[in-house]
Amino acid sequence: MVDALVVLVFLAVLFGGVYWYADYSTRTGKEVDENKNFIPDSWEKNFLWFFSGKALIMLIVGIAIGFVLAKVIG
Repeated sequence: MVDALVVLVFLAVLFGGVYWYADYSTRTGKEVDENKNFIPDSWEKNFLWFFSGKALIMLIVGIAIGFVLAKVIG
């Protein structure tokens, strides 16, 4: 169970890092963002599902982390 917790925390940090870098790269002008949604246009073509489901993805990962923590601690 501890291994699952490590994997889930790693996924949360990885996804958070990708979302942060997308925002950072558009704010600093490194990537083009025509529609001002803080998703680089080059990423938006292939990974729109990943960015449009951002809240749901992070919610699921957060619930999974909480569930595994409850199992490990309790």
